[in-house]
Amino acid sequence: MRIIWLGHGSFRIETEEQVLLIDPWLTGNPMLDYGQQDAAVTGATHIVLTHAHFDHVIDVLALARRLDVPIVGQYDLMGVWGETEDVTTIGFNKGGTVNLDGPRLAMVPASHSSTFTTQEGLRTGGTEVGYMLMSEGRILYISGDTGIMADMDWMGDYYKPDIGIISAGGHFTMDMAQVAYAAKRYFDFKTLIPCHYRTFPILEQSAASLAEALPDVQVIEPQVLEAITL
Repeated sequence: MRIIWLGHGSFRIETEEQVLLIDPWLTGNPMLDYGQQDAAVTGATHIVLTHAHFDHVIDVLALARRLDVPIVGQYDLMGVWGETEDVTTIGFNKGGTVNLDGPRLAMVPASHSSTFTTQEGLRTGGTEVGYMLMSEGRILYISGDTGIMADMDWMGDYYKPDIGIISAGGHFTMDMAQVAYAAKRYFDFKTLIPCHYRTFPILEQSAASLAEALPDVQVIEPQVLEAITL
């Protein structure tokens, strides 16, 4: 399994001959240069969406058409897009699991919001979610944008993820201290990759405090387009 950060909350995950783009944000992403965009998305087989905020969704429809790949996400938004946007979607809901031609993806709760702006004002784009990716004998928790929530108790106990990609920048999501707390209380990660940080000055800029708080966990600060092989 190769996990490749595209900056902010965006990732490219290569596993079992599939290439999953998680919340791919290209347009205006301050951490991903224009010249890096093709390398970020070439060969993708699926786009996985956690929620509808601009920094996660702005490129999704155009990418799905350009790459001719399905968008995987929460049922309500996928249903609308499948009917109106000339894209293929795989819609399911919390508690469900889908097979992505090898890797299995389970949808789990998140605690955030999921809105986007239209000419008629703010609209809700389904609900915010996270995922458990089960592939190559590993279980990877993709938190999406979230705060700490009690659901992490059963999620950690039931799925037992050994890898975490966790939003950790603060202000809009958990910060490093909260991620450390959640990791200690709810999970038994072997590897933890923080995300949704460093993008803007308002967000946390370093995961050093997270690594210090979790000495028994391999905390990896990702670098854009540098593969983490697990």
